[in-house]
Amino acid sequence: MGNVTKDEALYQEMCRVVGKVVLEMRDLGQEPKHIVIAGVLRTALANQRVQRSALTTQAMETVVKALAG
Repeated sequence: MGNVTKDEALYQEMCRVVGKVVLEMRDLGQEPKHIVIAGVLRTALANQRVQRSALTTQAMETVVKALAG
């Protein structure tokens, strides 16, 4: 990743996570509203069987906080 700071890496991961959710919702014919995106991420975080990196988990949690308030 080169010389990327932790904040930059978190931001990039947040963008990747949100982009993935938005594209999957579009493919399912759903409108990607911010509260729905937050709900999708909350549900995904609740699934403890999925292995995620610490950065991805932090990014998902940060996005949920930003979108749901």
